[in-house]
Amino acid sequence: MAETSTMLPLGTQAPPFALPDVRTGRTVRLEDVADAPALLVMFICRHCPYVAHVRPALAQLGHDYAGRIAIVAISANDPQTYPEDAPASLAEEAEEAGYPFPYLFDESQEVAKAYRAACTPDFFLFDADRRLVYRGQFDDSRPGNGIPVTGRDLRAAIDAVLEGRPVDPDQKPSVGCSIKWREGNEPA
Repeated sequence: MAETSTMLPLGTQAPPFALPDVRTGRTVRLEDVADAPALLVMFICRHCPYVAHVRPALAQLGHDYAGRIAIVAISANDPQTYPEDAPASLAEEAEEAGYPFPYLFDESQEVAKAYRAACTPDFFLFDADRRLVYRGQFDDSRPGNGIPVTGRDLRAAIDAVLEGRPVDPDQKPSVGCSIKWREGNEPA
């Protein structure tokens, strides 16, 4: 069953994070990207067909905006239940997909809870002051609906931030697989 974004209120301050990159083991923190004019936080995983559907476009987006904005991907799924979402497997995915951004693992799931992430993929774009300006879908494409994957909605929001324009507040929630919470760790 598909899950949708919780649509965290616009203007929300980016919650802090300090998580290991699955490829390097290096801890990446929110403050590491303090100088970037925008920050995109994406909750993704390996096993989800919705993420697999947009995976090449996520890599392309990362390459297209490299050096212009900060991007991090985070997986918070329980690897005990979903072994494909364990750090070693995520590192393989990042290499295979050609992700040019850090791919972080949220073992405690506390960062996902702080962002109110609900699904994979789930996108959060913050401006230079780290205030939320976009949370929603990548575009209208879904597995099997025949609509090409373009990243139109997310790209429009990123371009608006980079051009100093307001981001359209009419935003559609992302749709995907639910975050796989550890038993007893589900958000309240």
